Amino acid sequence: MSSPSPVAAERVSPVRAVASPSGRASSDPAPVPARGRYRAEPAWAPWVFLAPFLLTFGVFVAWPLAQSVLLAFQQTFGPRSSAWVGLENFTYMFGDPLFWTSVRNTAIFAFGSVLLQLPLSLGLAMLLNRPGIKGRAFFRLIFFAPSLVGLVFVGLLFGLMFAPRTGLVNTTIHSIFPAFDPEFPWLQVHIMPALILAALWLYTGFNMVYFLAALQNVPEELLEAASLDGAGPWHRFRHVVLPEILPVATFVVLMSLLGSLQLFELPYVLLNGGSGPENRGLTVVMYLYNTGFVSGDLGYASAIGWVLALLMGSFALGQKWFIKRQEDR
Repeated sequence: MSSPSPVAAERVSPVRAVASPSGRASSDPAPVPARGRYRAEPAWAPWVFLAPFLLTFGVFVAWPLAQSVLLAFQQTFGPRSSAWVGLENFTYMFGDPLFWTSVRNTAIFAFGSVLLQLPLSLGLAMLLNRPGIKGRAFFRLIFFAPSLVGLVFVGLLFGLMFAPRTGLVNTTIHSIFPAFDPEFPWLQVHIMPALILAALWLYTGFNMVYFLAALQNVPEELLEAASLDGAGPWHRFRHVVLPEILPVATFVVLMSLLGSLQLFELPYVLLNGGSGPENRGLTVVMYLYNTGFVSGDLGYASAIGWVLALLMGSFALGQKWFIKRQEDR
């Protein structure tokens, strides 16, 4: 056999002879020069990237919130004149019958909307979730489409629909039940039912999408096991489906309640900027608007806003506590 050539030996061997300090050759690998050393970034570098957010948050969120807290303890006479009144805004609020009228109307709307919207939304979601149904995407779009339009449009639309004699609602009911009065005063006497029906048309499809997404995540093996154990449709829903969709259901309930507490645009447009006869359409946010921007007392309006914010925060904390309790079981 022939020995390898010097060139081949040089390619194969990764070790080069390096002269040692004593003058003898060494077979240790040659040190590789470093390409560069790590250099720490300046301490102020992260703040450069955080500055736009902090500036925006401070100017448009933190500063207005702090000012609104201070305003809640003042009485203002226009934008430039104010006087410190302490807790008088809150004591006057809780003693004002008009405030409790707005709270009662808002509560009626909130609970009426939740009790009607959520079962209907869940029923539509379960219908569309059935296997083998045709046109599922089409019906999902049809039910969801009303939530794409604005509240102002919905207010104008239902203002025409609830009009006496010529409105679509009265004429339709009168054609089916001739004894029904075509002059039925929806927007004069029965304002809250009219608002609940308008919100029902607007938000049922929106909530249906949440329920449909939750139903599609229910494990099929759980439903099959329940069927093999002899569970009927109701028991499968009660003991399998409902526990699986409970987090989404509580989220939908919370969002519906928070949205109902902030009700303003729909009654404002539907009632042409008023609150209806005997304030039957007055909500908490409408009461806040009338106090702050019609009467000019921004301090009292801030107090109303903070009471509403605390109420909404309590609902959010209650939902979080309920979910945590269900998870710990």
